[in-house]
Amino acid sequence: MVAELILVRHGQSLANVAFAAADADGLMEVAVSGRDAEVPLTETGEEQAAALGRWLAALPDEHRPQVAITSPYLRARETWRIAAEASGLDLPEPTTDDRLVDRLMGELELLTRAAIAARFPDESGRRAAAGEFEYTPPGGESFADIAVRLRSFLDDLRDRHPGERVIVVAHDAVVLMMRAVIENLDWDEVLAVEKESGNVRNASITRFAAASGKLTLDRYNVIDHLPPT
Repeated sequence: MVAELILVRHGQSLANVAFAAADADGLMEVAVSGRDAEVPLTETGEEQAAALGRWLAALPDEHRPQVAITSPYLRARETWRIAAEASGLDLPEPTTDDRLVDRLMGELELLTRAAIAARFPDESGRRAAAGEFEYTPPGGESFADIAVRLRSFLDDLRDRHPGERVIVVAHDAVVLMMRAVIENLDWDEVLAVEKESGNVRNASITRFAAASGKLTLDRYNVIDHLPPT
């Protein structure tokens, strides 16, 4: 059992901003090019990452992370790099783990809702028939698939870092489904978490601490450390 697990969603990315604007206007195209894995942070995202670093610097020595693991996606790696620099501390060098990637959307990657409706008209029916938990985009993965890879990640974490404090920087789907796996939540309970707390926010902090032989949720989706917007 790890002593502590801190989950951080990456800072605001260019795609976060561009997709919100495109979907609001019903646009077919979005002002993001290249692969999802290479989408960068915005200036706001960089400021959020620096704020995360200042939060880490304010922690007592006995609560600072000993192990850092990030998604291989640029926005997650940059969030940790900037946070570590801003902290002014000798924080651990990060490793990456492919099991921490964002949800794989396959042929729907970086498509707006309007574009999906136009180019893949059958997908809404497939999604409704399968249910949100089991729905798999063409060439992509379901939330059930994410849960499988995160269980594997957590098993390895326990084996490799017992008694250590670990920070993970990844994506909203990873943070949400990590709660589902650790707390053994069914899909209705996952939806209840989203209804109560909203979407996982950029640069938010979720923390689990070891207690009585298991990880127990201490805080979820907290952004008190971020500057006001």
